Amino acid sequence: MNIKVNASSEYEILMDEGLLKRAGKEISRVHGSPARLCVVCDSNIYLLYGRENLSFHKSLSEAGFNVCTYVFPGGEEFKTIDTVQGILDFLSENNFTRTDGIVALGGGITGDVAGFAASIFMRGISCIQVPTSLLAMADSSVGGKTGVNTAAGKNMTGSFWQPELVLIDPKALETLPEKHLLEGLAEIIKAAFIGDLSIIDCLSDSIFAATAKAIMVKKNLVEADELESGERKLLNLGHTIAHAIEKCSGYKISHGSAVMTGMYLTALAADKLGWSTQPMAPYIKKIIDAFGYKVITDFAAEDLAAAALNDKKRAGDNITIVYPDVPGHCEMKILPSENLADFIDTGLKKARV
Repeated sequence: MNIKVNASSEYEILMDEGLLKRAGKEISRVHGSPARLCVVCDSNIYLLYGRENLSFHKSLSEAGFNVCTYVFPGGEEFKTIDTVQGILDFLSENNFTRTDGIVALGGGITGDVAGFAASIFMRGISCIQVPTSLLAMADSSVGGKTGVNTAAGKNMTGSFWQPELVLIDPKALETLPEKHLLEGLAEIIKAAFIGDLSIIDCLSDSIFAATAKAIMVKKNLVEADELESGERKLLNLGHTIAHAIEKCSGYKISHGSAVMTGMYLTALAADKLGWSTQPMAPYIKKIIDAFGYKVITDFAAEDLAAAALNDKKRAGDNITIVYPDVPGHCEMKILPSENLADFIDTGLKKARV
């Protein structure tokens, strides 16, 4: 499958089995060799796919690329400016130039830090995204958002930098444990409520097909609003509360569970306040139960609101809330920042009943 994204730069998303083994050939179509490529991956992905004796690395070399690899420890605690600085130093030490590129091989954290490094090294070099997690395939590898966490919150420092190419090989999903699949499913389910409810039915037949549909939802929003000044904000469904949950937990609570909880609490509050055209919380709760997500209600509304108001989604004294209106369609409402704690508390109280 081939999906084209027409943003500030045009690029392809290729989805096919075997792409990891023929990555060099596909990359050489858009990034001509000879050139240098820096493969950025975490230590777990390095063992699975990144070593020189494995097919991914061999395919790059056989395509004529001079390849070096930067490996960093995995985990949200390494999604930092220090990791990006390490990549930048490595590129400089290995004499990379503006005609060279970065290959982000791994999950969403890798894609974010590698993409951010690519966006600022020599004011911007090519980045190829090769996602190996379902979350990265369905969401973070597409759309050009890059960044790192800071003490203030999640993804507070970053840039928009569209990839040159995205390669998605479903074979990579075979190595993922169930808990990591659930991370990606949360983003796929989110896309269903934003723009294509058929994704839910598709999940029972093919995760890969559902992933493609979720990418199409995101592609359409990115093309309409690349820099998130309007429609693209719909992709934040559940994320205002989710990022606050992650921050308050010290990033011990997974993104997927936080997103599903964020969607549910938002729907509960929107239903209670009469925003939604029809009640949406029962619909979301049914899906949460079907997939075995835990609804997180242990944090105080005031603490979640404080964390959320440090998030980049805030604009002045207001914050935009994305809420499900009817199945397959969301709306946005601008909420005064001072009312956010009450909004979250409304959802928490309903969830605890």
